[in-house]
Amino acid sequence: VQLQASGGGLAQAGGSLRLSCAASGRSFKVMGWFRQAPGKGREFVSAIGESAGYTAYGDSVKGRFTTSRDNAENTVYLSMNNLKTEDTAVYYCAARGGLVNIISRSASQYGYWGQGTQVTVSS
Repeated sequence: VQLQASGGGLAQAGGSLRLSCAASGRSFKVMGWFRQAPGKGREFVSAIGESAGYTAYGDSVKGRFTTSRDNAENTVYLSMNNLKTEDTAVYYCAARGGLVNIISRSASQYGYWGQGTQVTVSS
């Protein structure tokens, strides 16, 4: 089982980026995004359940970020708009194991992790 994140890079404040996370080896009901800035803990960004309308967002990104999924491609996306310098971090995709279709904001509930992709937002 592997989660492969991509799409990070450099953006200006107010700009946009789109991250992708492709899962291989199995499918997952719940997948999420977390981020970690230098010197800080891992922060919940968003998660999506089995259906497209079942989503959750961290307070700091609500209204700016949107998560979606393509079940046929076993891929989840994070569309990031109106980026701020404080969005700079390494972004990780994660997936909950088992058959639970319940979103969690806790990183400890996700047993599968991608390698992380750097997002840098300049002012």
